[in-house]
This record gives sequence, C-alpha cells and structure tokens, in this order.
Amino acid sequence: MEHRAYIAIGSNLGDREDHISRALSAIAELPDTRVTGRSSLYETEPHGRTRNWFLNAVVEIVTGFEAKDLLKELLAIETAVGRRRGAKTKAAKNQNVSREIDLDILLFDAVVMKTRKLTIPHRELTARRFVLLPLAELAPGLRHPVSEETISSLLVAAEDDKKVVLYRPPNAARR
Repeated sequence: MEHRAYIAIGSNLGDREDHISRALSAIAELPDTRVTGRSSLYETEPHGRTRNWFLNAVVEIVTGFEAKDLLKELLAIETAVGRRRGAKTKAAKNQNVSREIDLDILLFDAVVMKTRKLTIPHRELTARRFVLLPLAELAPGLRHPVSEETISSLLVAAEDDKKVVLYRPPNAARR
C-alpha cells in the first residue's frame, strides 16, 4: 500500500545546503519511495537558544513504508548526513538546538497517532511558520487531519513571529 507523507527538512550547522541536498538524495533513494514534490528553501530565524539561522524545506513523498518504519529510515539518513545526537533527557528533547540535519514527519496520509517516538501530525506543525510556509507552497488546500483546517488557513493563523524568508544562495546572481 502506498502512503503520502510530508517531511520537514532543516539544517543550521555547517554547509546547510549540502546537508539538505544529501538528505533529499537519500530520501529519493529509499526503496519503494518517490519524491513527488519539493518546496523552495527558506531561511528561518531560530527558536530557542541557538543563534544560527536554519535552512528549511518540505518534501512530499509517496512511500510503501509504514510511518514507524519511515521514521527509522529518516533517523538513519540524519546519522548518515552527520547529525550527532546528545543525551536524550527530557529537557534536551524539548530544546531547540543546532543540528546538521533534521528530518521530521509532518503528515502521513490522514493518520493521527501518538507514541513515545512518533507523533503525527507533528506536534508543532500548526504553530511554526518555518514548516507551514513550505508546506503551503506544496499543498495549500491539504487539510490537517485533526482540525480539518487547510494548511493555508493554518499559515495565516500562525502566531509564530520568527522570520521566514525565501532563501537566496550567497553566490546567486543579483538582479
């Protein structure tokens, strides 16, 4: 059975563009998985204590993986791209920290689930412009499986005050 999933991609350490490119390539190479959409890159003001701005995007995939198995594959990709995880204390888990790459399942079909390792829809989806903006670029009319509001409506209503701007690579030609 095929499933449609939306995955948030973020990086704020090292060569952010390269980390995201490598993660996208690895996702596209997953068995029984194809990338069906990809947002633009956005530069995002960080939340929490970190100072480095993030690059963020969202990718849409169709996959044969179940949600928990997709999560395992994404965690393996994070490790392969260079993410180093610290101690897994509750305090550390809730902090926004710098990372080479971060891959989060935002939505998976119309699934609603909460386990110790995975919550779908992503618990901060409706509150964070850095995922809502690229997700709205891909699927503005998609409905949140709990609130049933469209992604566009959620973006308009988001109270997140952090800056999210379309990314312009430093070497891009100026017009």
